[in-house]
Amino acid sequence: MKGKVVVVTGASSGIGKALAFEFARRGAKIVLASRSGVDDPELSKLASDVLYVSTDVTIESDCERLIQKTVEKFGCIDILINNAGISMRALFTEVNLGVIRQLMETNFWGTVYCTKYAMPYLLASKGSLVGVSSIAGYKGLPGRTGYSASKFAMQGFLEVIRIENLKKGLHVLIACPGFTASNIRKVALSKDGSAQGETPLDESKLMTAEHVAVKIIQAIEKKKERLILTTQGKLTVLLNKFFPGFMDKMVYNHMAKEPDSPLK
Repeated sequence: MKGKVVVVTGASSGIGKALAFEFARRGAKIVLASRSGVDDPELSKLASDVLYVSTDVTIESDCERLIQKTVEKFGCIDILINNAGISMRALFTEVNLGVIRQLMETNFWGTVYCTKYAMPYLLASKGSLVGVSSIAGYKGLPGRTGYSASKFAMQGFLEVIRIENLKKGLHVLIACPGFTASNIRKVALSKDGSAQGETPLDESKLMTAEHVAVKIIQAIEKKKERLILTTQGKLTVLLNKFFPGFMDKMVYNHMAKEPDSPLK
């Protein structure tokens, strides 16, 4: 990864921040996109070359500017990691439709916008296009209609990009970490669009963002097409292929056990 130009969206916390630090340790040139665009003093000390760009991925012009500023500074793009994302927790019958729209704009359209403007440079460098998705992109999760829909859409989009460019040297990775200790659940949207505030999971028992970052970078180095992490995640994807009805019940029961679950 030494000298590679890497763009990471949603880089201010969680997996995005962990990726930034891990790429920095490996000598990459890093472009960090977040809505705050604020410098991280610790990362700036670690990274040999880092650029911070204030970016709201739901705004197409912001995504175009992100890519333009990257190319202006570094001249190319080797890796784009579409990591920016938000979650939700509410039954479809109760949720404000604006919540689902917001998730689609961030998780799906944010990926589309950034990928569209980065594609010429990724094709030129025969680089890597990465989408940080979720097991929710393989199996619908109750109470997460907008989240699952956006991740299914992201994975379908990236799969098509891979197939369209099979003979052009573009590497496309769909990474599905499973439940990871991060801030995403605390800022997940409730049925009225307000932040959930409290996570329904025991974060101390989940895979760390730092571990996920290492696994994603290893998958990029090996040019893997898919990365599914955690035993629970791998079992969910595998069993759903052969026993979808059984997995419907399993997923329902698992989600119903969460504190303050909307499934009653």
